[in-house]
Amino acid sequence: MTNPLQFLQEVRTEATKVTWPSRRETMITTVLVLFMVLLASLFFVAVDWALRLIVTGILSLGH
Repeated sequence: MTNPLQFLQEVRTEATKVTWPSRRETMITTVLVLFMVLLASLFFVAVDWALRLIVTGILSLGH
């Protein structure tokens, strides 16, 4: 068990090793994430629509 002061010193040492992305890399990654979210939402809307049509079709067969 280390004391809190030593722990904070180790955290600070490890934090200096972090490589932060540039502003450009952050913007590109953000745009790509938003694009993938849009694609995923469109995919799930299409699947939901298709399943709704299939279930409606099956349920209408009984009438």
